[in-house]
Amino acid sequence: MAQSTDALADFNPGSLRGTPGHHRIGRTHGGQWWVIDPEDRPFFVRAVHGVEAGPEARDPAARLRAWGFNALGCGSDRLYLEEGLAFMPAVDFCRGDGLMALAGARAPDVFEPAWPERALARAAEVCAPLASARDLLGWFTDEFPAWARPAAENRPGLLQGCLSLEPGHAAYHAAWEFVLAVHGGRWESLTKAWGVSLANKEALRELTRREQGLTSRGYLRDEDQWVREYARRYFAATTTAIRTEAPNHLVLGCRWGGPVAAAVRTAAAAAPLDVQVLDHAELPAGPSARPVLVADFSWVRPEFFRESTGRAGRSLTTVERMLRRGRLALGRAVAHPAVIGYAWSRWADRPGEQPPFAGGLVHTQDCEAREHTELLTAINDRVEELRSMAAVTHEEPA
Repeated sequence: MAQSTDALADFNPGSLRGTPGHHRIGRTHGGQWWVIDPEDRPFFVRAVHGVEAGPEARDPAARLRAWGFNALGCGSDRLYLEEGLAFMPAVDFCRGDGLMALAGARAPDVFEPAWPERALARAAEVCAPLASARDLLGWFTDEFPAWARPAAENRPGLLQGCLSLEPGHAAYHAAWEFVLAVHGGRWESLTKAWGVSLANKEALRELTRREQGLTSRGYLRDEDQWVREYARRYFAATTTAIRTEAPNHLVLGCRWGGPVAAAVRTAAAAAPLDVQVLDHAELPAGPSARPVLVADFSWVRPEFFRESTGRAGRSLTTVERMLRRGRLALGRAVAHPAVIGYAWSRWADRPGEQPPFAGGLVHTQDCEAREHTELLTAINDRVEELRSMAAVTHEEPA
């Protein structure tokens, strides 16, 4: 963006968040959000998750810079120690002590009285050693938290899972107190509202063991309230823990990595986070009071493959559709006034993926995925132009 004599003169002073000398965020008088680096220079985050520096790999930092990227996402090797790249690690509170098993996933018992202390201990272990790191842009609370996903069809949701825990868990008692209070303390009212025939709590636990989920409207209404309260407690403790142990750094929230329950989105939007993590398709319609990070972008996704016809009437190939729609989606995200950056979803292909529908920037044998990198480089090199155009016209470029 255009620089003035005072590097921050273009910014609304009341919008600045963060610690001077470290990465901050701020909104210009024109309504655009930017990251501000430790030298007070505004920049747009272009990151990649999972960057690896294998023993036989070409210099990943040099490749990132050549492709127009300037930051490392979650799960990346510690290249920042030598390369000066901004980086965004995860605390991973879902890997700490005192977790409960829900449908094969691990989640913190946020109803346990000791949960805030457990969160603080996890942050002390992970964040405190990097509390003074100037290249650290901000902390994700977790990567891919399973508890935040929408309940799969006919599979137990978070509420059903908590109701089916062993009584030693605080979440078990909190869940039963919640549902019984909602339904007047009567088992008959509860089962009627849920449209199920259950003799007792053990019958519900048996349904959960068989992975049979409750799906009635009445149950889902209670599930929504429970998930919202769970998420509220999760974010309250995790943000407090990070701010205590890493006061110089921004708090980014979760790296979702996929669909998220609507109730979790609502709770995250109300949480005291510095940045809102959204999918490119969820961006607000206009200027926003909170900056947004598009934290898992990739055009190797089903929504970019739909059938369509080219401008001249020619039917586009699947690859053409993918790249054309992906370019447009990323260009709109870059130009959006609330967006401070994006992260490509992964550095290397997953096992079994086949180009050009593999999502990594690096294929097997350390080969560059040119079908992605060439287009991404072209967009990354135009970030300043795209955002300047949007700031002037207040329109998304085609």
